[in-house]
Amino acid sequence: MARDAWYFMIPLLCAAAGAWYLGSMVGAVILVLLAGFVAFFFRDPERLVAADPLAVVSPADGKVIRIKDEPDGSRRLSIFLSVFNVHVNRAPIEGTILRQEYRPGKFLIASDDRASVQNEQLVITIRGQRELSFALIAGIVARRIVPWKRLGDNVNKGDRIALIRFGSRADMILPPDCDLVAKKGDRVFAGRSIIGRWKEE
Repeated sequence: MARDAWYFMIPLLCAAAGAWYLGSMVGAVILVLLAGFVAFFFRDPERLVAADPLAVVSPADGKVIRIKDEPDGSRRLSIFLSVFNVHVNRAPIEGTILRQEYRPGKFLIASDDRASVQNEQLVITIRGQRELSFALIAGIVARRIVPWKRLGDNVNKGDRIALIRFGSRADMILPPDCDLVAKKGDRVFAGRSIIGRWKEE
């Protein structure tokens, strides 16, 4: 379980204990169930990371809902995370965090295509042998993106890198020298599912 869960679970469990002490069993049960949902939401399972050095892995769990060709030859791949997906995000490639750009914005439902441009988001760029950017995007329920790594940190492929709280979206920008592997409608898992492969140099 991600450590951020305790910020929500401790108040809920304390409130549940208070409700039980005051004789409100229904209130106590509801609060315990909410604490259980928080624990479920913030689960953080271990993942077997793809060993292929040319593989680009998914930064998030969820469903591929959109693949769009960009004018510069790159492709934007959008992954929708429901509240039932794991929300711990992972590094799609090995390298150094070159940029972390916070962009304030709206909180449209994350499955809306406008969310890629209009919603609050954190754009992370990693540079290894090649450079890759991806955006962690807030949604109608998700209201905070929590980075776990800092500018200049070195990361391995599949390392835990951030957390989006309570439902969201992740957009990857795959440059022209990366062949797309995933398809629209695919279910993907952070660190484990291969999204693309770098072309041989």
